[in-house]
Amino acid sequence: MARPRKPLLSTDRIVETARDLVDREGLAAVSTRRLAAELGVSGPSLYNHFRTKDEILEAVADSVSGLVDLSMFEDGRDWRTALHDWAVSYRAALREHPNIVPVLARGPGRRPAALRLADAVYGAMVAAGWPPAQATSIGALMRYFIMGSALGSFAGGFVDDASAYDPADYPHLGQAHLLAEQQEKIDERAFEAGLSALLDGLAQQYEQARA
Repeated sequence: MARPRKPLLSTDRIVETARDLVDREGLAAVSTRRLAAELGVSGPSLYNHFRTKDEILEAVADSVSGLVDLSMFEDGRDWRTALHDWAVSYRAALREHPNIVPVLARGPGRRPAALRLADAVYGAMVAAGWPPAQATSIGALMRYFIMGSALGSFAGGFVDDASAYDPADYPHLGQAHLLAEQQEKIDERAFEAGLSALLDGLAQQYEQARA
């Protein structure tokens, strides 16, 4: 039997193509017509896999959640180390696919990978001795912190034009024009500093609760 000229359409192929499109051009670029063109198929054929554009975006978001490592909650690491390592993995996934963050920020909904992620964090915290209510709060605050760090770059938000920072108006921003070129280093350092401070605070609460 001769091979088909085009790869067979599948859910995975649609999601991968949509994710690439979101990465390149943002959420607004996604439409069933555009996806069909990217895939080399007719528009109606997509409806055999997804009913709406929103369903496609939900699947793209879940594919990114699926990139987050959860092994640290199962291999015996203490709760603080596990949270740190998970946060680093989660942020790395979001930094690879920043344009999908607004969809992820809506919450897990019915997305399987996102629900597995939430289940892993909550379960690990309860197993470590955190009361259920506090375990829920920890999952929420970690999500706020990680999502927030992925929504944009602090350093990248400053223009590299020194004339934009007139010392008469901004006496403390004389070096601000240099921030953009150090964007990755500054953002990484800020994330690690914030994460350490957050975990230090949680560790203090943990010790007080067990005293």
